[in-house]
Amino acid sequence: MQYHTLFKVVIKSLSPKEVVRIHISKPLDRNDGTFLMRYRMYETVTEGLKIDVLYGDEHVAQSPYILKGPVYHEYCECPEENPQTWQKTLSCPTKEPQIAKDFASFPSINLQQMLNEVPKRFGDERGAIVHYTILNNHIYRRSLGKYTDFKMFSDEILLSLARKVLLPDLEFYINLGDWPLEHRKVNETPGPLPIISWCGSLDSQDIILPTYDITHSTLEAMRGVTNDLLSIQGNTGPSWINKTEKAFFRGRDSREERLQLVQLSKENPQLLDAGITGYFFFQEKEQELGKAKLIGFFDFFKYKYQVNVDGTVAAYRYPYLMLGDSLVLKQDSPYYEHFYMALKPWKHYVPIKRNLGDLLEKVKWAKENDEEAKWIAKEGQLTARDLLQPHRLYCYYYKVLQKYAERQSSKPEIREGMELVPQPDDNTSICQCHRKRLSREEL
Repeated sequence: MQYHTLFKVVIKSLSPKEVVRIHISKPLDRNDGTFLMRYRMYETVTEGLKIDVLYGDEHVAQSPYILKGPVYHEYCECPEENPQTWQKTLSCPTKEPQIAKDFASFPSINLQQMLNEVPKRFGDERGAIVHYTILNNHIYRRSLGKYTDFKMFSDEILLSLARKVLLPDLEFYINLGDWPLEHRKVNETPGPLPIISWCGSLDSQDIILPTYDITHSTLEAMRGVTNDLLSIQGNTGPSWINKTEKAFFRGRDSREERLQLVQLSKENPQLLDAGITGYFFFQEKEQELGKAKLIGFFDFFKYKYQVNVDGTVAAYRYPYLMLGDSLVLKQDSPYYEHFYMALKPWKHYVPIKRNLGDLLEKVKWAKENDEEAKWIAKEGQLTARDLLQPHRLYCYYYKVLQKYAERQSSKPEIREGMELVPQPDDNTSICQCHRKRLSREEL
């Protein structure tokens, strides 16, 4: 289409004296008159950036946009010393209902009790716990249990955050496994421990952080890679009117209802196209149900309706489905991620029963009420775009760490067996930090 070549973005340093290497990715067309632009800097810009958004040679909207300096690249270690200033710059929300709910069970956090109990209760052979201490904006950790390879995801977001803002001193435990861990009730003795997890459930007390998938995707988006939460928005398939009027699902066999879905699809091919792409849990079913070919995620959006069924826990594809422009049919679930609380049934998605008993009825409803279905799909997409912007995830992470730090009843320590997690050495970029380094006493 013609406007792809006419539409362009030019990003330069405000000062002609500063020559800066900047990589600009192709614009992502969101098919609703909006575009996403990504750029990556390779050095610090002192005075600021001038961003020209051009259609042909004409400036669009309020172009040129001025981003006041200094502006730092992703790997520049230059934390803002004042967290309030940093949160204001990012327009962090003042309230996060999920965080308030998660911490309601923990008015105070006893680090000594955590140190005594967590390794015994959760750090056995099958454990997937990593014990972190953050002191003076340095990150230390030790692994408890065998299944802690996913610490690369928690490491990278904590390091990324520490490059941007001064983190509070705190000592905490992250569960890298699928399932939330703390099932003690608040009124029990001993009471629940504040374990941090990526997925919550109605019968557990874990404190929730954005999943490793969303986190990694956000960092990849900052690095300008594809198939992340941003690039999905520029690859949402045909417009609504040209999408296939069927519900769609592809995925592994990680829950029985996914097999039911394939059975329903075989019996109702005019309403549903569902397939299992890999058998692991129910290998004996492969002969009966067949194995579907893998399909690129962007191609899911050729279909009007997307079925979201849990995997072992919450299906981590849900945020990606919400960012497309199909209608999401979401299975009722006891599991949730950090942003679910903001999404409402019949406003942002169409709910389906846990046992999928009403799925076909809901697909028929969507087909018969096309305008309403389209409206729900659009509302869901707009809300997801807002909730899942990179800066919102940084805000969320910081707020969880801050709330946790405020509740600690003693000073965090670097414990025996902990090692420093170093900042990555990025020799492709030049970092000049212009912030005044304050001592702790001055803060």
